[in-house]
Amino acid sequence: MDLLTALVDKGLRRELPTRDEALAVLATSDDELLDVVAAAGRVRRTWFGRRVKLNYLVNLKSGLCPEDCSYCSQRLGSQAGILKYTWLGPEEAAAAASAGVAGGAKRVCLVASGRGPTDRDVDRVSETIAAIKGRHEDVEVCACLGLLAGGQADRLKAAGADAYNHNLNTSEGTYGSITTTHTYADRVDTVQRAQAAGLSACSGLIAGMGESDADLVDVVFGLRELDPDSVPVNFLIPFEGTPLAKEWNLTPQRCLRILAMVRFVCPDVEVRLAGGREVHLRTMQPLALHLVNSIFLGDYLTSEGQAGQADLDMIADAGFEVEGAETPTLPAHRAAGLCGAHDGGCGSCGDTACAGAHGHGKTASAPAPPAVPAARTDLVAVRRRGAGTDLPPNA
Repeated sequence: MDLLTALVDKGLRRELPTRDEALAVLATSDDELLDVVAAAGRVRRTWFGRRVKLNYLVNLKSGLCPEDCSYCSQRLGSQAGILKYTWLGPEEAAAAASAGVAGGAKRVCLVASGRGPTDRDVDRVSETIAAIKGRHEDVEVCACLGLLAGGQADRLKAAGADAYNHNLNTSEGTYGSITTTHTYADRVDTVQRAQAAGLSACSGLIAGMGESDADLVDVVFGLRELDPDSVPVNFLIPFEGTPLAKEWNLTPQRCLRILAMVRFVCPDVEVRLAGGREVHLRTMQPLALHLVNSIFLGDYLTSEGQAGQADLDMIADAGFEVEGAETPTLPAHRAAGLCGAHDGGCGSCGDTACAGAHGHGKTASAPAPPAVPAARTDLVAVRRRGAGTDLPPNA
C-alpha cells in the first residue's frame, strides 16, 4: 500500500503524517490489518527495538472523586462496586510498589482520585516517593494526582518524581460531552506545568467512548503538539454503574488500527498499552506488542488485569524482551531534550504539517460504521486484591 510506505518513511524521519493519512489508517479493512501492523511495527522497532517497558500502578486513594468524568468508575455518582479507601501510608504504598518492581516493572505510577492535590497531598506523595526510592533507588516514579496548581509540579520534582501523568482522554471538540467539571484546556495546562518543572510528561487517550475517527485523530494530533514523552492508550472499560456502561464499540481489529495510528503520529514516543487491553484485544494482545513499546503489568486502578506472569510469558512468546532498568527507554534525541514540540525536530511545525496539527487539513469521508460487537461484561472484573486490601497484588 502506498499509504503504508509513506507512513513508514515519515515515521523513520519523525515527520508528522497528514490528517488524511491518519484517518486512512483507521479506515483500513480487516484484510489489510496485518500489513498495517507490520508497517507500524517497523517504525516501532526502529526507535525501540524489541524492548517492552513494564509499568506498575499503585492506587493511593480509590473512589469518591468529585469530578464527573463519564468513563471513570471513581467518578461523582458512580454506582460501580469498586474498592473505596483513603490515602495509603508511605510504607504501605512502597510495599505495593515493590511487588511490581519484583515482577519486572521499571516504572511505578502513583495515582490518586480527585480533582487535584492539596499541598498536604503533595507532602503525602513526596513521603511515598521517598519510601519507594529508599527501597528501589533506580525505579522511575510517575505521579498522577489530577490538575496541578502553581508550584506543585516543582515540589514533586524536588521530591524525586521522574514523571507526571495527566491524559487528554478525548478531543477538545467532544470533551464537554464526557466531562463538565473541568475542561480540555485545564488538562493541557497541567501537562505543561509538569513539563515546565522538568518532569517527563505522560499524556494519552481513551478510545471506545463513542467517538468518531476524526475525534481520535484530533486527540492524537493534540498529543503530538503537546509532545509528551509517553502516550498511554486506554480502551474504555464499560463499568456497570457509570454513564458509559453500554458503550461496547471496540473490536480487537479496531484497537490494533488505533494503536498503529498512534505509532505513526508519535513514532519515537513511548506508546503504552494501558487499561482495557484484556477486555478488548483479548487473544490478539501479542500483536499489539508490535505497535507499542510499553504496557502495564498486572492490575489497574479499579479493575483486574491479566496475571503478571501471563504478561511476561506473552512478551517472551511474541519474541520481545522486558526492558531493563539500565536501558534508556527513549531514543537518544528525546532523552537529550532535543525533540520539543516547537523545535522542529519532530516535524510538528513543518511547512505542511501544521495544517494537520492544528486541524486545518482536509478530512477524509467517514467509512460506514462497523457492526456493534457484543458486550463482554464477563471480562470486566473489579479489582479486589493488592493496594487497599489484605490480599497480595497481581504482579
